[in-house]
Amino acid sequence: MTRYWRRQGEWIEFMPGKASLQDEQSTLAWLISELRLPKKFVHRMNHAGDIRTAGDRLRVKWFVAESDAYEPADAPAEVLYEDDACLVVYKPAGMAVHPTTPEQDKRRDSLAHAVACHYLWTGQASKVLHIHRLDVDTTGPVLYAKQPCTQVILDEMMREKKIERIYHAIVQGTLTPASGTVDAPIGKDRHHRGKYRVSDSGAPAITHYETLQPGSELSLVRLTLETGRTHQIRVHMSAKGHPLAGDTQYGGDGKLISRQALHGESLRFIHPLSGEQIVVDAPWPEDMLRLRQKI
Repeated sequence: MTRYWRRQGEWIEFMPGKASLQDEQSTLAWLISELRLPKKFVHRMNHAGDIRTAGDRLRVKWFVAESDAYEPADAPAEVLYEDDACLVVYKPAGMAVHPTTPEQDKRRDSLAHAVACHYLWTGQASKVLHIHRLDVDTTGPVLYAKQPCTQVILDEMMREKKIERIYHAIVQGTLTPASGTVDAPIGKDRHHRGKYRVSDSGAPAITHYETLQPGSELSLVRLTLETGRTHQIRVHMSAKGHPLAGDTQYGGDGKLISRQALHGESLRFIHPLSGEQIVVDAPWPEDMLRLRQKI
């Protein structure tokens, strides 16, 4: 269901109807049931005076200016979608979503720094709040929330598997069957730091795949995830005997491409404020376009 909303300075205004705003209890219940805000979060906002009603209008203090710990990069991130609540940017190969060491933070070369640059250049006082991640050498869209209120809604959507990420990969060989599901738990490889493997003691992991363009040496595959384990697609395809081209960490041949041939093709989610379906597609990177011609 599509919801009407508009921004008024720091406040957001909804029109849920008088029936939903009869008293304080029904007002808070609407925010919890319709926006999927956590109960404790809503009561904390109400206690702070950040929820108000006027007739058939509900106003919530939502767009509070915040400073960020990330220093801006020299160039902004490539924006694929943006509105007052959400931001989706393109992550190129070789770039981390966020720094993991002080040295990386000092270099200001992560996607978080590029997003901070975008906010600076466009005059937005928002924190860099990523909702999901991609591997360093995986390309594709990354979703950000612009406010803590938006973040808690999107985080809950991630937990409930309501944010759909569709990937394209070029794997070695021909998958048999051509489409199906890999349901195999994934855990850390104790013998190789930073590597993962199918393990009975690992966390549940489910990957659905469909061959789009089969070939004897290389095949193009579309993949969707029910779970979001680290290196999930790479581990599952390798376990099936069809590692991603270029993925030398999991048995792939690095001669045709210098990284794993994995691209986030599309990101689909329900907008946290309007309730509309948002679909964001990301353009294919040049190295995978060239590799696809070899199928």
